Amino acid sequence: MNEKWFTVGKVVNTHGIRGELKILSQTDFAEVRFAAGSKLLMLNEESGASMEVKVISSRANKNVYILKLEGFTDINQVEKYKGWVLKVSEDKQLELDEGEYYYHEIIGCRVISEEGEELGVISEILSPGANDVWVVDRPKGSGKQLLLPVIDDVLINVDKKEKIVTVHLMEGLI
Repeated sequence: MNEKWFTVGKVVNTHGIRGELKILSQTDFAEVRFAAGSKLLMLNEESGASMEVKVISSRANKNVYILKLEGFTDINQVEKYKGWVLKVSEDKQLELDEGEYYYHEIIGCRVISEEGEELGVISEILSPGANDVWVVDRPKGSGKQLLLPVIDDVLINVDKKEKIVTVHLMEGLI
């Protein structure tokens, strides 16, 4: 089984007494990933134990999703899954439009300016509002992180294969 799996959420707690789980989403496509009928792999990263689960229903609630999984009807059945992660196989990934990227494709990319200057490595993705922001850890000694707004004026090229992002540094970014 050489499939690649990508984490889409983490079980942070139980919800109510009917076997529902609180899931912290770690995906851009939560409404698709957690839709009724979705099949996910639930995995305990420490022990390696895993099981396929099917989503019966889900709803967004503040900053988490409440999921009801097939076969679980009470809190005692789901209590032990706190801390487990939910994963989706690579072949279940959605085709993205041009200019859209999966988190795992962007995190770890080197960032260079259009002049060829090494700016650092993308360490996380923030979604504060209108557009995502890529957080770039700068090379040692060059100070604080660089926050790159993911907009056409800044992104010149994203080479997912080589893991290099070329950017136009607008005034005020550094």
